[in-house]
Amino acid sequence: MSAFFGPGGNSAEFYADGKKHTFEAPEWLQTYGLDAYEYEGGNGVNLSKDTALIIGEKAREFDIKMSLHAPYFISLSSVEEEKRKNSTGYILKSAQVAQYLNAEIIVIHAGSTAKLDREVALTLAKETLRETLETLKENGLYGIKLGIETMGKVNQLGTFDEVLSMCELDDTVVPVVDFGHMNAREQGGVFTVTDDYKWIFERIEKAKGAKCAETLHCHFSKIEYTKGGEKKHLTFEDELFGPDYAPLMKAIAELGISPTIICESAGTMAKDALEMKQTYLNFLK
Repeated sequence: MSAFFGPGGNSAEFYADGKKHTFEAPEWLQTYGLDAYEYEGGNGVNLSKDTALIIGEKAREFDIKMSLHAPYFISLSSVEEEKRKNSTGYILKSAQVAQYLNAEIIVIHAGSTAKLDREVALTLAKETLRETLETLKENGLYGIKLGIETMGKVNQLGTFDEVLSMCELDDTVVPVVDFGHMNAREQGGVFTVTDDYKWIFERIEKAKGAKCAETLHCHFSKIEYTKGGEKKHLTFEDELFGPDYAPLMKAIAELGISPTIICESAGTMAKDALEMKQTYLNFLK
């Protein structure tokens, strides 16, 4: 078993090499030495069916594991029923496009807690997810993984425990662990040694089973934070904010698992993803 590494979106290196279109990304990534790619639909999944099908075909041709990030404006926990219904619609559209992209998982932000009690927000999010699952079934799209991401801001719904709670709803609802988010939310120091990372996989195995833990979809970047949590994504050149990726690479190698690690560094996501992959391969030796 081997881990997969790739960028979230197109990096500075991609454009520096003269590339302009995302359908060029799979071949470029394979040449660069990476094997995963997350299509960034955070501002809306606006690409056409034809373009998505081309990207998906290129991903198959060049053995790139695909995922799709759903829009940031999804709010599973909104007190407004219309916003929750719209969120189901955004996930439905994301699932349709993910199918064209040959993507196995949609990454979803649950939304804000606003002024709600966190348990109330969690209850609303679960109800929206139930309705979303029914909508996917009605449209023949049930089965694609809905990945609920751990979030980096204190006022967002998405602690590790909250994510695992949402994932109890269905086998197709799975955690997406963003290590940078978790570190920023807790003001740093969350992940310092290998066992800190291993604990995450152990918790997921207990909650969702061995396969879910072994094939976990993850995000990684160094993130600047304030008292409110996440402020902005950084590059691996930053030495002030964490977390350190090396203990994670060691943990993955020692556990013998094959997660997908999507790097979300600011502009250097391909370069930093490759750095993680090379470190991981060194631990395998």
